[in-house]
Amino acid sequence: MQIRRTSEIMLLNKLLQNNPVVGILGARQCGKTTLARQFSGEWPGDVTFFDMENPLDIRRLEEPMLALQNLVGLVVLDEVQRAPDIFTLLRVLVDRLDNKAKFLILGSASRDLIRQSSESLAGRISYLELGGFTVALVGEDKAEELWVRGTFPRSFLAPSEEVSYQWRQDFIATFLERDIPQLGLNIPAKSLGRFWQMLAHYHGQIFNASEIGKSLGVSDHTAQRYLDLLSGTFMVRQLRPWHYNTKKRIIKRTKMYFRDTGILHALFSLRNKNEVFHHPKLGASWEGFALEETIKALGLKEEAAFFWGIHAQAEVDMIYEKGGRLYGVEVKYAQAPGLTKSMHVARGELGLNHLWIIYPGKISYDLNQHVSVIPLTELEKLA
Repeated sequence: MQIRRTSEIMLLNKLLQNNPVVGILGARQCGKTTLARQFSGEWPGDVTFFDMENPLDIRRLEEPMLALQNLVGLVVLDEVQRAPDIFTLLRVLVDRLDNKAKFLILGSASRDLIRQSSESLAGRISYLELGGFTVALVGEDKAEELWVRGTFPRSFLAPSEEVSYQWRQDFIATFLERDIPQLGLNIPAKSLGRFWQMLAHYHGQIFNASEIGKSLGVSDHTAQRYLDLLSGTFMVRQLRPWHYNTKKRIIKRTKMYFRDTGILHALFSLRNKNEVFHHPKLGASWEGFALEETIKALGLKEEAAFFWGIHAQAEVDMIYEKGGRLYGVEVKYAQAPGLTKSMHVARGELGLNHLWIIYPGKISYDLNQHVSVIPLTELEKLA
């Protein structure tokens, strides 16, 4: 079974009209290849597909200039982080006056980790960051299942909770043992695995590099490097603090969330919905899920989403700017959220144009003219 990603296909069409190269970036197994095949199936001209994990395609690209220079139409290069030298060649190809090809490249690492793409193709490439499925895509009646199983297509579409859980356990092992080394990063799988397990307990909290480094027997710089690596491979999201001029003691360290709650649940060995609902991290898990859905609905890039907090006084789960104005998002795993002192402090301190409270209910309601409560299934109201 496949779910057609209509909005992403429309965006790819728009991006390729204005750029010779478009990169689809996202975690492994999030659906990049499926999206590329859905898109290329509607391409009006020739399509050539290369998979950097296919031995035959690797052989075809041993002489990349010979393989690519005469191609026309759409050229898809999958798992491009495995062939970093190809970015310089792409610049040469797309700069030709007689170039008749568009290039769609798929990568399982961020632009920071695939540095060659941003350096070699500057001004020639646009990016689409792809996540897993969303509530808007699968339907609001499947929202709870998406939260429990996670947004990776194979996990969500698995025929049973048991199969979904096993897929996620296998994914974690493969990620640590194969995917990280393929990026050229010399980090022992056991070390990163221990870090990942420990990190699960920090989900929804301020990341303390010194504390976690001591527990692992590494420096705080190494702990931060591990976190940055997991951010760069789209496994975790770091919300950086919102900085502004104030004399108050604002929180200055990052807050971290697992991007996929299914992976978080697997790290906690939670096999099914019942176990998730009885776990102490239930509220934090749903908070991360709701924030990720909100970020996707708003189309925010990682560097455009922040959190805000004053030590021992007030906090807002997420801050973002739109149209030159500042907005806040609070997530409450509650039946009927109301106004809190923290919200009043935040509104006064930051001058928020509006504060949205996301909750798992079904009814929207206003708490005042600047604060509204909305269900997770109505995030289109924020856009």
